[in-house]
Amino acid sequence: MALSDNTTLDGAEPPRRSRRLAVDIFRGLAVVAMVIYHSAWDLSELALIETDIRASLSWGLFARAVAATFLVLAGIGLVLAHGRSVKRRAFLRRLAVVGAAAAAITLVTWFVFPDSYIYFGILHNIALSSLLALPFVGLPWFVTAIGAACFLAGPLVAGPFFDAPLLAFLGLGTQIPVTNDYVPVFPWTGFVLAGVAAAWLGRPYLDRTDTGPAPGRIRRALAAAGRHSLAIYLLHQPLIFGSLLALREVIGPSPAAEAAPFMRSCIPACQSAGQGAETCRASCACTVEELKRDGLWTAVLAGRPNAEESSRASALARVCQKRNP
Repeated sequence: MALSDNTTLDGAEPPRRSRRLAVDIFRGLAVVAMVIYHSAWDLSELALIETDIRASLSWGLFARAVAATFLVLAGIGLVLAHGRSVKRRAFLRRLAVVGAAAAAITLVTWFVFPDSYIYFGILHNIALSSLLALPFVGLPWFVTAIGAACFLAGPLVAGPFFDAPLLAFLGLGTQIPVTNDYVPVFPWTGFVLAGVAAAWLGRPYLDRTDTGPAPGRIRRALAAAGRHSLAIYLLHQPLIFGSLLALREVIGPSPAAEAAPFMRSCIPACQSAGQGAETCRASCACTVEELKRDGLWTAVLAGRPNAEESSRASALARVCQKRNP
């Protein structure tokens, strides 16, 4: 299905009179933040930087803030597109666009990342949450706010029953599935409902917002990115990841980044034997260099050394420990 020139990440394609400059600019800011996060994730995944984005608390919080922003804006978009009376044809068209994009993301990541493909990410959530939020669009804002609170508090009733793969999309299980983007119904649909409530509360301000071109180059660029956010979402990762992959083929991975997983396991193991942090760091760094010199680094890095290679690697580690008592 072709995307129109002003289809947003949440699939909203309202008539011109329902466009709001402030909403487009905020969506554009979220797009910029999304591109920053995914660029950092790609650099980490391709071992071009030492930082482990997956394990970083600050980067994880940043990613969740970006996702929450898009979901709140999706709720706001529902109100701006439909008001108190849902336009069925426009809603179904929007749902089809988002659903098709979500299916494409699942299909592509199934081939690229088969062990962590995306089966319920941000677009999947927006599609389902739009259906769940639809009955709230015409209700008073405080009723919607109560509904949002219920969804946000959903994980408090998590239980092992919901760990079943077919129920993982609910987000009520006790285990987090292995996937590159996980935005389950609970608690994330709560942000969509929060956006619906916020839209009605802020509607007087939004109605006064200029719908003409944004003054200033930066705001014009942000508003344009906000209007085309779905297209940017679908295209930016292949472009960024592909470019960085080509760069990696030319310059190779960062030695520090390549050694980081080994160091993260080696240093705690050394410290558990009673050695200090600095001593362990020096000893583990020495071990990396010796493994490379002895031609064992590739096997150790892959986690598949045979018995003879493991014995040689252990001997080299002991040598480094003696050098750094």
